[in-house]
Amino acid sequence: MTNSDLPAGPPPENPTVQSAEKTTSPQSNEQSLPLNAKWTLIIAAFIAGSCGGLYGYDTGIISGALLLITKDFHLNHVLQELVTSAILLGAVLGAFIAGYFSEKHGRRATIILVSGVFVLGATWCALSPDVYTLIIARIFLGLAVGGSSQVVPMYISELAPAAKRGTLALFFNVSIGVGILLANIVGLTSQEALGWRGMIAISVAPAVFVFLVMFFMPKSFRWVAENISIKKAVPILKSLRDNPKEVKKELAQIRENIENAEEKNQGWRGLAQPWVRPALIAALGVAFFTQCGGLEMMIYYAPTFLRDAGFGDSSALMAGLGIGIVYLTMTALGCLFVDKIGRRRLVLIMGPGSVLSLIGLGIMFLIHPAQGSTGSYLVIIFMLLFMLFNAGSIQVIGWLLGAELFPLSMRGQATSLHAMVLWGSDLLVTATALSLVHLITLGGTMWFYAGVNLLSIIFVYFFVPETAGATLEDIETALLKGTFRPKKGRTRIADQSS
Repeated sequence: MTNSDLPAGPPPENPTVQSAEKTTSPQSNEQSLPLNAKWTLIIAAFIAGSCGGLYGYDTGIISGALLLITKDFHLNHVLQELVTSAILLGAVLGAFIAGYFSEKHGRRATIILVSGVFVLGATWCALSPDVYTLIIARIFLGLAVGGSSQVVPMYISELAPAAKRGTLALFFNVSIGVGILLANIVGLTSQEALGWRGMIAISVAPAVFVFLVMFFMPKSFRWVAENISIKKAVPILKSLRDNPKEVKKELAQIRENIENAEEKNQGWRGLAQPWVRPALIAALGVAFFTQCGGLEMMIYYAPTFLRDAGFGDSSALMAGLGIGIVYLTMTALGCLFVDKIGRRRLVLIMGPGSVLSLIGLGIMFLIHPAQGSTGSYLVIIFMLLFMLFNAGSIQVIGWLLGAELFPLSMRGQATSLHAMVLWGSDLLVTATALSLVHLITLGGTMWFYAGVNLLSIIFVYFFVPETAGATLEDIETALLKGTFRPKKGRTRIADQSS
């Protein structure tokens, strides 16, 4: 985009914005426009965020289905790992592809493509005649999982106002929790009725719904401003804001960033610039610890771990359902409070609980308590406590930070890299979890992940500033000024910009 595409003069003089002020009285602001803008934003965030439900279901259903797939195809622990982790390999590739596509064709178009892949991938998995076809099909389905994690949080973050960005962007996380919970319910109640093929095929219908409805959702006005023109971005922004002053302010910030974009290296080369490095370290570090802390391992393998520890299949699946409930509850609470409490503070408050829970869980697994004993109940309690503390802290911010920390001129590539690290880390954990248990025992594995969670707390304390309340443009300004870092008494980007 060239400067000739930009409106002449400062944004307050933009006639489109002025007309918005003139035709919208304070009274009409209170009665009609706020409701319309609010619900347009909520509906767009909800529909796009529903891709998280597809991701949660398609990844979580393997927890219950794996028991049936193992019996059907006579899998050893290596093939179990391959079936489980294949979707994560696809997710790494999908995150990379979506990064290119979302920059070239837009965020909304990418979500439409991703939801189409969800439809085709789930259908292919359900029809797989053998384990190797199933592995390939799950790699293909993973393209949608990775693509959704790259584009959906970014799309919602670019639509949302600063004060509500965390809450709205976490629709994606809440949807993941809903998908995981539904997968556990289906795994517990419908194994005999549906079989593993029917359990997987259930996700096709909601994927078709998201695919169709996304055609009617707004485009990202920030992407439109950068890639088409600011003039075409104005009506989109007006449909999502209830105050003309907010429109003028955001247009001013966007226009300034676009005009200065030629002075910055954009795209993949831009990520190598020293001024971007603090955001890169913070976002990718949190991405690594989000997945390597052990939560995804617990979601995928909890029934398998409990069965190997002496629990019956029904008890193991019931515990998996409890894990899904706790995950959804804590993610929903995180969605409500992340903008009030803050991203950084959530991790520093809740993180130590994850460490202590895993230490206790490791002790219980080493003791090998008999089923029905007090120790066996403590296994379940420590497992659920870990889910509570981990899902309520670093899981809340893991996807969010990648969507809000990076400059607009390289956001597509940066969020692609961020999602690739998330899925690459998840792939590493999932593909090695059962082997690690065989190597250092189940109790030792829990202690290993307790150490990883401790490192995540230390990392957030030293490298992640507070972004709650800051606009995306405030964060970019802090990077340019070199103030993007935790600082005693002023750890919030919003405070630093004031």
